[in-house]
Amino acid sequence: MTRLHPYWRMQYIKAPKPQGVHSPFRALWSSSDDRQNLIVYRGTHAFVILNNSPYNAGHLMVLPNREVGQLADLQPEERVALLDLLIKAQAVLTKVLNPAGFNIGLNLGKVAGAGIPSHLHFHIVPRWEGDQNFMPVIAETQLLPQALDELWVLLHEEFIKG
Repeated sequence: MTRLHPYWRMQYIKAPKPQGVHSPFRALWSSSDDRQNLIVYRGTHAFVILNNSPYNAGHLMVLPNREVGQLADLQPEERVALLDLLIKAQAVLTKVLNPAGFNIGLNLGKVAGAGIPSHLHFHIVPRWEGDQNFMPVIAETQLLPQALDELWVLLHEEFIKG
């Protein structure tokens, strides 16, 4: 069995985290510049944002408008909105990028990998056959075939249509 270790993530894991800082998502949500902040869609209870440090082209995050750290703390309408928005995000990514599959997940708690544990968020990462190559391992470089701003325009337009 071959094992690849993403050792390049250790720099992020060990980096000091500011104390007493709330979710950066709150500041993004409060701003009106969706393009600058990569917010592709705003709903009544949840929104969708392009990940500014994506694992793959089209890496989105779906999160409640309200800062909530645990699933049990979500209101019923927020739960429905999050799942509906995940489904919509998958449909938009399918139409715009035509991936072969998806990774969809949620990390709850710091030790589970949540970089912002006070504001839960689902990741939806489009995947293609052979999309992970040697570049991240050998050259500490990730190839993203499309600029975030260009992708924001395509995704935002598609979210607005539907």
